[in-house]
Amino acid sequence: MTDKELITGIINRDNVATQFLVVNYHPKVIKTAYYFVHDMNDAEDLAQDVCVEILESARHFKGMSSLNTWIYRITVNKSLNFIRKNKRKQLFSQIENVFRKQDGYHAIEPQEPSFADTNTDNAERRKILERSINTLPENQRTAFVLNKYEDLSYKEIAEVMNVSLASVEQLLHRAKMNLQKKLIVHYSEYSKNKPNHELRKV
Repeated sequence: MTDKELITGIINRDNVATQFLVVNYHPKVIKTAYYFVHDMNDAEDLAQDVCVEILESARHFKGMSSLNTWIYRITVNKSLNFIRKNKRKQLFSQIENVFRKQDGYHAIEPQEPSFADTNTDNAERRKILERSINTLPENQRTAFVLNKYEDLSYKEIAEVMNVSLASVEQLLHRAKMNLQKKLIVHYSEYSKNKPNHELRKV
């Protein structure tokens, strides 16, 4: 099914077109959203929102870019909006916890990660990488995720982000430089805090 046939079918609420959209694009949208939000439940919710957006906005698709690019753009925008909204919620929650502590209530402190085995060790390293990526400026994070996780070309990223090829190159270069700096700091702290298992050997 071509892009034009799919869009026409969606506009006409054709069941075959809708099924084709779900089967061929829904898993990709979930995967892309997950790389931004790092939570499968949130990614699945976002994928539902993206599908609804596609169904409601199909008539506005002009065909200036490929359907794939258009769907990537919707997914990225919704993921970034979700992150912004979630950050505001976290801020309000932190403020609320401060007032609770002042009133004599104590929030439950998050448990420190355990470094008991290699699996946990690798999981912690993934968390460090995810946290580092999340702290990148939005444009750098978007370019990095689309390039490294989605394997999009510079040209495709430029179309999704609506920027020039030169801008994509600069964003990716800056993202890599920033990540290197952040990871060096994080891994340095991680190594200092990690228990020395070698000392436990008899």
